[in-house]
Amino acid sequence: MKRTFALFLLFGFSSGLYSQQRPNIVFILSDDHAYQAISAYGFGLNQTPNIDKLAAEGVLFKNAFVNNSLCAPSRAAILTGKYSHLNGIKALGVKFDGSQMTFPKLLQSAGYQTALIGKWHLISNPTGFDYWNILPSQGDYYNPDFIDNGVKKRVNGYVTDLTTDFALNWLDKRDTDRPFCVFIWNKAPHRQWMPPLKYLHQFDSTKFPLPQTFFDDYSTRTRAPHEQRMRIDEWLSPNYDLKENFTVEPPYQTLDQSWKSIYERLTPDEKSQFEKAYAAENKILKEGNLKGEELAVWKFQRYIKDYLRCVQSVDDNVGRVNDYLKQNGLDKNTIVVYSSDQGFYLGEHGWFDKRFMYEESFKTPLIMRWPAVIKPGTVNNNMVMNIDVAETLLDAAKVKIPVDMQGESMLPLFRKKNTANWRKAVYYHYYDDDEEHNVAKHVGVRTSRYKLIWYYENDESELYDLLKDKNELHNLYNDSRYTKIKNEMKRKLKEMEIKYKDTEMMGKMMK
Repeated sequence: MKRTFALFLLFGFSSGLYSQQRPNIVFILSDDHAYQAISAYGFGLNQTPNIDKLAAEGVLFKNAFVNNSLCAPSRAAILTGKYSHLNGIKALGVKFDGSQMTFPKLLQSAGYQTALIGKWHLISNPTGFDYWNILPSQGDYYNPDFIDNGVKKRVNGYVTDLTTDFALNWLDKRDTDRPFCVFIWNKAPHRQWMPPLKYLHQFDSTKFPLPQTFFDDYSTRTRAPHEQRMRIDEWLSPNYDLKENFTVEPPYQTLDQSWKSIYERLTPDEKSQFEKAYAAENKILKEGNLKGEELAVWKFQRYIKDYLRCVQSVDDNVGRVNDYLKQNGLDKNTIVVYSSDQGFYLGEHGWFDKRFMYEESFKTPLIMRWPAVIKPGTVNNNMVMNIDVAETLLDAAKVKIPVDMQGESMLPLFRKKNTANWRKAVYYHYYDDDEEHNVAKHVGVRTSRYKLIWYYENDESELYDLLKDKNELHNLYNDSRYTKIKNEMKRKLKEMEIKYKDTEMMGKMMK
């Protein structure tokens, strides 16, 4: 009898009965997808009906945050459930240690089939996946290279469509007697914002309103916002970003040498369609001799339209995944997660990119559908984090959560049990003061109402009352009316540094 039971434990993971007891997992992660560009969040910029459908059938998190608003550090945090100082990825260009524990490895050990398709961006080869097919580095939008389990090859097509193609193909070939976890990790809508051909004319007749803070002068703020290199009117490259010209010759400006090699990937027909699509607006730019605010607005319109055109393709492919699951009878027992590795500036404060702890990049979209557990149309306002994803999915799969993971399972929020003790504050640490974007290193803490940011190498701080100042324009750090709040937030920041074992910060003191 004991031998029979032992064999059941050993082989039970592969049984059809077992797969029904544990949910399948589809994790769709996009790169730089601002929550402002998902219509379910209510900003009115664009329409994303397929992502919205996930929210309508599941839960939309209004207060999801990241540990470190940068692609690779956020991805490492998602995989490990740990902050950057523990998983080793503090900035870009650092090789992820694939020997460390990740939640896909734990799912794999528990009998799940695991696959990763699309953008990886962690330099080392993926581990913990039965199958992987990834983009080298950032990847390309058109006719990209993919590395298929170690073999690199060029594939014709548009990257967002291809990523979904490969994922659905893997699902077709999987072992149907075992549960699965597939990562569909998109490049889009990451810079340099090259839309698919079918959306090149989307928004041609639309004039998007400027964000309220587009011409922000950063008065009352510290040095860091003044010294950044993220302003749309100043730091977007003429061709790599704005597509002002399609034949670029030396001497190259900024990133335009990269643009030349990127554009050469297009076929003659694709090039022709691109050049025709941008011709009229480029003529206005050239003949109008635009300057000052007029030029800034022109650049904003070009940027936001291309960005949203890329988002449109992401949404289409979320729809393809939704349809596949339903058509194959998988929708009821599959958790679908949609998120981004961080938020993004769509002209707020005059910026593109991410990195700062201000809301637009600190927050990230997070939507989950799980019909067996999550009530349709749920909107959640608890402060959740990217480090919570690992523990949540392990908990859902009934896999033991390692004690050194630093997140929290969100399952109690779905079931509305034991939520009184849910976190009341979130901690942030950004390390990558690269020359290109020039964002100073900083840490910070945010509660439901207040936010404290400390640029520790400058030893300058900012304090915001988010209830009264949602755009974070008024730094209250030296306002005597907020002295008590400031001191409470400083204590809370120190508590967070200790809680998350951020030893680099423990010896540093704010003035």
